[in-house]
Amino acid sequence: MENQVLTPHVYWAQRHRELYLRVELSDVQNPVISITENVLHFKALISLKKGYLFMYNLVQFLGFSWMFVNMTVRFFILGKESFYDTFHTMADVMYFSQMLAVVETINAVIGVTSSPVIPSLVQFLGRNFILFIIFGNVEEMQNKAVVFFVFYLWSTIEIFRYPFYILYCIDMDWKVLTWLRYTVWIPTYPLGCLAEVVAVIQSIPIFNETGRFSFTLPYPVKIKVRFSFFLQIYIIVIFLGLYINFRHLYKQRRRRYGQKKKKIH
Repeated sequence: MENQVLTPHVYWAQRHRELYLRVELSDVQNPVISITENVLHFKALISLKKGYLFMYNLVQFLGFSWMFVNMTVRFFILGKESFYDTFHTMADVMYFSQMLAVVETINAVIGVTSSPVIPSLVQFLGRNFILFIIFGNVEEMQNKAVVFFVFYLWSTIEIFRYPFYILYCIDMDWKVLTWLRYTVWIPTYPLGCLAEVVAVIQSIPIFNETGRFSFTLPYPVKIKVRFSFFLQIYIIVIFLGLYINFRHLYKQRRRRYGQKKKKIH
């Protein structure tokens, strides 16, 4: 099957005896340029990376924006009553979106994106632990209001992050969206981690009562190890993850906007 031939935009300008040509293409592979007497030949392969990243970010944006809008509308219609069935109305989409997020870690590992691996992995593991272990595996947690706040704060962050990357894939920069992408996380990320801590604390008595995931060490020790012990340690891990990702996001914002130098009078 022959490669599809695409015709890019070509800009030209002329000054006296000089002719300037600019081929409007970015992220191309194996460019071949040749000039004959009256013809400029330009041939290159367009990278599929941006198309792949565009589709991934679009799918994630649609998922998180659907949840954000749905939860917002339900709150204005039902008030606080909407808090208690958030899991049952949003869980399927949240499961899909958070499992799909493993793509971001894989992209960082294999070099498709320049994002550092650790922050991406910390967020992926942390969110999925809350989603699958604390909420998905404990039915008593699924009707609690904290589910609404966790899901809502996660979605608030992503409805600005993913469209920013969508525009980046097509070489566009909307200043308002860029500012929101690099600013909204400042209040929402700590609040999201705080909501996760509240969820873990609320789940501890349930795990103690049910004995779920608890185990007894073999003879001669025979000590029962409660899963709640690991949850208490995990609370510390949440704050450690907050520090790692907050530091990473702060560095990104600083690189983007820099620090304004103070004038010395």
